[in-house]
Amino acid sequence: MVRELIHDPIFLAQKSDLATKADLQTARDLLDTLSAHRETCVGMAANMIGVSRRIIAFDNEGRYMVMLNPEIIKRAGAYETEESCLSLPGGPRKTKRYEKIKVQYQTLDFQTRLRTFTGWTAQIIQHEIDHCDGVLI
Repeated sequence: MVRELIHDPIFLAQKSDLATKADLQTARDLLDTLSAHRETCVGMAANMIGVSRRIIAFDNEGRYMVMLNPEIIKRAGAYETEESCLSLPGGPRKTKRYEKIKVQYQTLDFQTRLRTFTGWTAQIIQHEIDHCDGVLI
């Protein structure tokens, strides 16, 4: 189900709780909402649809991917960039990102995975994990 986007900076600045099996519908709703905004958005976190759980969905080189409870465990290649956010109007904001990241996360079957991402996909993931951590860009 496509959900309404949240724009409240106080809510978005709260750190999200761990996702559980009870949150699988939220993951599906997040994918539906991301798909509905595909023209203007490449990634979303659950708090953007009003659910304070560590769930992200993003465009992974043309295919949507969902991560439950993602954590960046390694970073390399820091750079400065500007990003916009569908939840936070006001145009691009400066931020620090990393060219290469290693992420530990759970699949929709709650299988733990480790995977390395680079470039644009890594940047998207970092932005969405910031949402989970209550960091506003």
